[in-house]
Amino acid sequence: MAAPLRLMAVLAHPDDESLGNGGVLAKYSAEGVHTSLVTATRGQSGRFLHHRDGPEHPGPERLGIIREAELRAAAEVLGIRDITLLDYMDGGLDRVDPAEIIGQIAAQLRRVRPQVVLTFPPDGAYGHPDHVAICQFTTAATVRAADPDFRPARSTDPPHAVAKLYYMAVPRVEFEIYQGVFKKLVSKVDGVERSAVPWPDWAITTVVDTSAHWRRVWKAVECHQSQMASYAGLAELAPETHEILWGRGHYYRAFSLVNGGRKLESDLFEGLRD
Repeated sequence: MAAPLRLMAVLAHPDDESLGNGGVLAKYSAEGVHTSLVTATRGQSGRFLHHRDGPEHPGPERLGIIREAELRAAAEVLGIRDITLLDYMDGGLDRVDPAEIIGQIAAQLRRVRPQVVLTFPPDGAYGHPDHVAICQFTTAATVRAADPDFRPARSTDPPHAVAKLYYMAVPRVEFEIYQGVFKKLVSKVDGVERSAVPWPDWAITTVVDTSAHWRRVWKAVECHQSQMASYAGLAELAPETHEILWGRGHYYRAFSLVNGGRKLESDLFEGLRD
């Protein structure tokens, strides 16, 4: 008998699971796929409503508690039953001990044993250092998890080879909607402005139809009430625009042990089903 299908998302912050990946997580969970989530931080350094700091801001520790609760509520909406928070500091992922975090992610891969893993692309979608870092660490962890000589701390699970690794991809149509909402989606790092860049259609390997689940995705996004001021413009979008944003999942197949080539995939588990 074939192993049950398992999908894991490894991401940086609460709300990454909804904004970037909610459609596929909702779709596959509804189809009976075991969906799991590893989130590296609690989003402690983010805004609270309209406040970056000041007396109305609850502070990093309290905000982390609030955002974890929001994450768990969103995960419930999306059907995610297995959630792990690594408890790193928001905004500092690129400065943590690589061996430690790679070991933690590898341990989760061995525990859950997903065939498919998804994470951010190498550019972090718009240059966010945490997004860039989690991509690098997750990619390395898929290698470590399969290595029989690797021994993660506090883990006794046997090695596990991930069959497929995917990076999120934003096509031009979604990029233009996000740019309209956020005006300019950028991350300023070391005084340098990093701008979002859409993926060309030819570079996207996988498009998953999640149109039956877009309303659930928006409901999950709305669970992140502490952050709604940051993306309040999304609430003003017409339903048909919401469906464009949440009704398709676009990915780049970074590696696969079971398929390849130029044929556009419509299923993250292509090559793995009976």
